[in-house]
Amino acid sequence: MDIQSIKNRFGIIGNTVALNHALNVAAQVANTDLTVLIVGESGVGKEAFSQIIHALSARKHNAFIAVNCGAIPEGTIDSELFGHEKGAFTGAVDSRKGYFETVNGGTIFLDEIGEMPLGTQARLLRMLETGEFIRVGSSKVQKTDVRVIAATNKDLLEYTQKGKFREDLYYRLSTVPIRVPSLRDRKDDIPLLFRKFAVDFAERYKTAPVQLDDDARQLLMNYTFPGNIRELKNIAEQISVLSVDKHINSTDLRRFLPEHPNNRLPMVVNNSNGTHTSEFGNERELLYKLFFDMKKDVTELKKMFVEILQNPGEAAAAAAYTKESLLRDYPVPVELSPAPAIIHNQPAVLLPHDDIHEHEEVEESLNIMDKEKELILKALKKHKGKRKDAASDLGISERTLYRKLKEYDIND
Repeated sequence: MDIQSIKNRFGIIGNTVALNHALNVAAQVANTDLTVLIVGESGVGKEAFSQIIHALSARKHNAFIAVNCGAIPEGTIDSELFGHEKGAFTGAVDSRKGYFETVNGGTIFLDEIGEMPLGTQARLLRMLETGEFIRVGSSKVQKTDVRVIAATNKDLLEYTQKGKFREDLYYRLSTVPIRVPSLRDRKDDIPLLFRKFAVDFAERYKTAPVQLDDDARQLLMNYTFPGNIRELKNIAEQISVLSVDKHINSTDLRRFLPEHPNNRLPMVVNNSNGTHTSEFGNERELLYKLFFDMKKDVTELKKMFVEILQNPGEAAAAAAYTKESLLRDYPVPVELSPAPAIIHNQPAVLLPHDDIHEHEEVEESLNIMDKEKELILKALKKHKGKRKDAASDLGISERTLYRKLKEYDIND
């Protein structure tokens, strides 16, 4: 069966090289009894690959069972996998078959194999090598014919070095390794997956499917998706349910994207006019805006003092204006008298006045938090308390603005 047929049959969406390679390996190994280790981050769809391998194998008409090794308590996992005899432990009121016994002739998928206790690993290794196992509380050796497909989101080789995983079991499981790529390594597939999920949820909730504009699509492609396909599906469902307007732009989409710690780096996105802008999503944009505004103010002050030197008659009015402007824009103690002043380390400028006796050095506050808070207050005042407009003017997301308001105890 070719790759496209596999995609159509199992609902696999995507065309990246890494995904196609993983599917090709799964198809080639399916009709053998080799043990397969599927490696990939949480949420990439490792179980789907195990089902593909089973469905394309000679065991397809026999049982398939998926077992999450991390979800079974350490004290009962041996019983779950290999069974137990009556009275083997407290609560064992009857004999019980384990998964390896009930799935005889079929396939067992051991998800999160890295969470399996070392004692159980030894039992599993024996079963893989000889096909034999012993129920808990029994001395009778039993045989089984089960194909094992394992999966993990851990680095098992590193676990072997730390003594958390048996090295012999690692090499026995990884006869054929399949690496499923993460969603951030399949950026071109993200819009395709989102559209599929959006259509599915529209049918489920009897609504029109949401559609992303170009900016929103680019923003979605640049998101890191630590939860991979599972997270993308959740976001698509949230947007489908909560969005009144089914035409989603980047501002609308940003409200649904969580602020993960590893997602705080700038992302380059395309505007509708083809230009590029940076989406910082945090206070770094605030700081850049602050520095540019400060530079602009310095330039204006220089220009004003040059005009004063050329027209001394306006000195008093200019000094009054300077004091008012600085007190408004920079909340630091500033006293300006008609005396020489050094502002932003510029040479002193002598303003003509009869009562000049001393000069003062004007020092601006370099506290970034003060400046950031002042910018937020100015933006809120400018937009009459409308947070969405203020956040847009500041170049940050509404989520970041809400966090800053709480951090600085600002009641707008």
